Amino acid sequence: MLHSFISSLRDLAPIIAVIAFFQLVVLRSMLPDILSLLGGVFMVAVGLSLFIRGLELGLFPIGESMAYAFAKKGSAFWLMAFAFCLGFGTTVAEPALIAVSTEAAKVAAAAGEIESSKQAQSAYATGLRMTVAFSVGLAIVIGVWRILKGWPIQYLIIAGYIIVVSLTFFAPKEIIGIAYDSGGVTTSTITVPLVTALGVGLASSIKGRNPMLDGFGLIAFASLTPMIFVMIYGMVL
Repeated sequence: MLHSFISSLRDLAPIIAVIAFFQLVVLRSMLPDILSLLGGVFMVAVGLSLFIRGLELGLFPIGESMAYAFAKKGSAFWLMAFAFCLGFGTTVAEPALIAVSTEAAKVAAAAGEIESSKQAQSAYATGLRMTVAFSVGLAIVIGVWRILKGWPIQYLIIAGYIIVVSLTFFAPKEIIGIAYDSGGVTTSTITVPLVTALGVGLASSIKGRNPMLDGFGLIAFASLTPMIFVMIYGMVL
């Protein structure tokens, strides 16, 4: 844990250096409440250390072991069902997505796109979260099917972004920025470790698949499909 803590401090050092440089050299003022800030940096380093250790001990082994088990079972249906549920469940629980959907609901209410009541804002945020979660679940299914079939990833990604660009011309302008941001916030602290472990474990357990070539790429699908589905969500609303 001490080694992990030191590594976390080293990772945070560039951020601290940038903030200190601009605060002291450009703005030419001392940091406010420096003791509180140092305490916050310490807590961030401890939290980051525990998070990385938790990934090593828990999430990565779980994802890989379940991928091996499903590959050994030989049931494509249950593998696809697990892939969808994993993508859906991890995305619904993403703190970043919750924050973005809540803020989007507030801005939409302030702009008059929806009613300003709490019920309307909650329904809008929930609908956005469910749309993104469903799209990520579908993305993981497509990614897993690609691993099983051995399809090149670039053709699927190119086709997906052609759809994204095409929908941009038809979607309401108020939803486009939210849709693009939704693609980024889905790949965060919960989704990435489990989905990556699933892809690598599955590619490692299937004969003829290379974990380096076939095991990665699921996160790209998880970032792509929310943009498509959120723009469609905006068009429907």
